[in-house]
Amino acid sequence: MKPKTAEKVIKVVLWLSGLLTFSILATILIYIISRGLNKINIEFLTQLPRRMGMEGGIYPAILGTFYFTAVTIFIAAPMGIATAVYLTEYSRQTIWVKAIRFGNDMLSAVPSIVFGLFGFALFVVKLKPITGGWSILSGALTGVFMILPILIRASEEAIKAVPQEYKEGSLALGASKEQTVAHIIIPAAMPGIITGIILGIGRIIGETAAFLLTLGGSVLVPHSIFDPARTLAMHIYLTAMEVGALDAAFGTAAVLIITILILNMITHIVLSRYSRLS
Repeated sequence: MKPKTAEKVIKVVLWLSGLLTFSILATILIYIISRGLNKINIEFLTQLPRRMGMEGGIYPAILGTFYFTAVTIFIAAPMGIATAVYLTEYSRQTIWVKAIRFGNDMLSAVPSIVFGLFGFALFVVKLKPITGGWSILSGALTGVFMILPILIRASEEAIKAVPQEYKEGSLALGASKEQTVAHIIIPAAMPGIITGIILGIGRIIGETAAFLLTLGGSVLVPHSIFDPARTLAMHIYLTAMEVGALDAAFGTAAVLIITILILNMITHIVLSRYSRLS
């Protein structure tokens, strides 16, 4: 086959692959949103569920998702960024550092249900006087273990991508190592770090099995992090599989998809403006 012919074939294959991927995504989004959009109204978003979710709204699930995600990111983001800074700026290729990276890679390969079982045994059972048993805190601590590998890896790669001239220039002007990290490296790597945080949110917001064992799945409105709750993904599973309320499940799925799309759009706008300013 001639080089020009081979190039055209490869371009066609790549174009068809991209078109197929987009078609699958569009089909899923259109199907779910079209089936669930007519279910969405003010009452559906603000009322409590009745008859185990067959009637009423999804307000507790919305609030539970927000609390759970916020607490998880509040705990995991500083840990992930600090670990990435240590691995890239302060450590050497010792056995200890290799063990950390190996453990991080192994942690990312653990199935979510294993995290849920671990979280149930530790946070719900053993640490019940501290976490309150089935609670937002127990679910968030379990979620921290799930997204730490994503945050560490994304933050590490973002810090490595910062040009070496930035670091050398800062140090040449008399800044200390800590000042360089805090005021030069981390701000320059922030778009990649934020991307890692968004990926972490995407993983925990769509998980169900792990948080059925730790969040508790309560249909009541949570008033603190020590109360049980359910996320939108959990509500979809429970209403569809255990109650059989498919209309409520598709309505909740549409809300979840629209929320994720809005979150991604806001993130893209913020990152674009941040990149222009930097």
